[in-house]
Amino acid sequence: MKSTSTSLEPEILGVSAKAAKKKSFKRLMLFNLPHRKKILIAALCVLLVNAAMLAKPYILKVVIDDFLTKNTTQKGFYSLTGMGILYFAVVILGGFLNIVQINIINKAGQEILRTLRGQVFKTIQFLPLKFLDKTSSGSLITRATNDVEALSQLYTDVFMNFFRDIFLILGIVLAMFIMDVRLTFVSFCVIPIMFLFIFLLRTKIKQNFRKMKTLIGRINGFMAENLSGMKLIQIFNGEKERKTDFKELNDGYYKVTSFQVWMNSFLKPAANVFRNITVAILIWYGMDKIANQTLQIGILYAFTTYIQQFFEPISDLADNYTNIQSAFVSADRIFELLDQKEELEDLDQGFSMERMDGDIEFKHVWFSYNEKDWILKDVSFIVPAGQTAAFVGQTGAGKTTIISLISGFYTIQKGEILINGININEIKKRDLRRNIAVVLQEVFLFSETVSKNISLNNKIESSVIEEAVKASYAKEFVDGFPRKINEPVMERGNTLSAGQRQLISFARAIAHDPAVIVLDEATANIDSQTEILIQKAIENMSKNRTALIIAHRLSTIRNSDKIIVLSEGRIVESGNHEELMKKQGYYSDMVLEGEKVS
Repeated sequence: MKSTSTSLEPEILGVSAKAAKKKSFKRLMLFNLPHRKKILIAALCVLLVNAAMLAKPYILKVVIDDFLTKNTTQKGFYSLTGMGILYFAVVILGGFLNIVQINIINKAGQEILRTLRGQVFKTIQFLPLKFLDKTSSGSLITRATNDVEALSQLYTDVFMNFFRDIFLILGIVLAMFIMDVRLTFVSFCVIPIMFLFIFLLRTKIKQNFRKMKTLIGRINGFMAENLSGMKLIQIFNGEKERKTDFKELNDGYYKVTSFQVWMNSFLKPAANVFRNITVAILIWYGMDKIANQTLQIGILYAFTTYIQQFFEPISDLADNYTNIQSAFVSADRIFELLDQKEELEDLDQGFSMERMDGDIEFKHVWFSYNEKDWILKDVSFIVPAGQTAAFVGQTGAGKTTIISLISGFYTIQKGEILINGININEIKKRDLRRNIAVVLQEVFLFSETVSKNISLNNKIESSVIEEAVKASYAKEFVDGFPRKINEPVMERGNTLSAGQRQLISFARAIAHDPAVIVLDEATANIDSQTEILIQKAIENMSKNRTALIIAHRLSTIRNSDKIIVLSEGRIVESGNHEELMKKQGYYSDMVLEGEKVS
């Protein structure tokens, strides 16, 4: 089972959180480039909407100062009726353009998220096993789902509102300075205090969101792990212990989310308090000037309206501030994953090898997963094309490691692995894996039809799939399904027996027609009839192919051309069954212990 501890945090990757933060905003903006035409149209709409918002208080200022307090002569459009028509037109036009820009931005935002989600999934697909082994599956799932979704508001709302608000604030400040410079300075006396307040809270909020993302990744990983192992948990009555473990994670998440809930409930009222204080100061100062006849009522009205408009985006920012910080933390985490370029596998680098003969040679191979503890120690063997080699040994001897190395999933520290006399590091990994079919002990089936589980959506003729089903001895039970080869398989093949899953995996290997078959034989106890079918299927799979089998059954070992015995990462014996039995050594002792060799 995978650990639910997170990796992919900036400290682990060697990337400082501060550096990641600086890059994230710029990179998020770069995703807008393919949609620049839509964004430019939306930006033009925003400018016109801002102009409409700025015009409304000024129109009412003219009405108050020119027609209500001074009784200025009304001529043509310069009249109460004209101002009313103009105000109505500005409201209608501003509302229409606002609807247009919202629709354009929402569509562009969803297209960007689709692209980003695709990039995340593509990156995960090309991460090597050595990376996935040390990374929580929950952490990766969270990046592809929760973190991408957290950016939705950023793209569909915040970015365009930021553009709108900047120009609106600049327009408001300009209009206020034009009307009355002293009153403008009075209006903004509270602003520095408010921005200092936000700055002090910003770091704490972002740190808390990083904790939230880490914990939700652990929770996702814990849930996925427990759903996969629920049968085992129930068999061993482990529900109480797992519930306790989940409670610990859940309580930790509750604590950090409680802080965010408090911040959400605090920031917007705090922004409203600053706004009301500003309006109160403005009215107190303005009424004194009006009493002294040094300020017009219309200007004071326009100023109070502009201040309300000025604080509107700040209030919205306060309302969404925690969501924005969440989005930027998610962006940091997504780009941390996308930046794993040195980890990504290049499947098309190296020599092309359309079809291998299947000669396999290990020459003095040393390998360790952690650069410390050697799993394989000076391992050397040759398996000629078309022959079958069985690997036997106690658990932890290094058998499974050998099959992982043959497919190029890990890089050895010393020695060479040769196929057709060529170092596998020099062969295109795509060609290497196309020529090698690996049948794992734990069979994985997707929630697809039997046919698609065999083809894995590769272009394989239905007749080839049918032949593979027949050759793997899966035809008998597959034909018993209502839809036969097109029968849907439940998640992970849970409705099938262990033997049926094994036979479908054999059909998958045969259908892809590899030059080399690598089989980690299942240790599960199955009925004698199914075991006979599995043995026959293994013989069919191995026919005219090189086969490397991690063998657990004596029947499989007896039929092998070569038996390689491993102990503590070293080859201790090698030969066929008769030769090794005559030696009366390590292998013969294992055989005499029982019918299964593990």
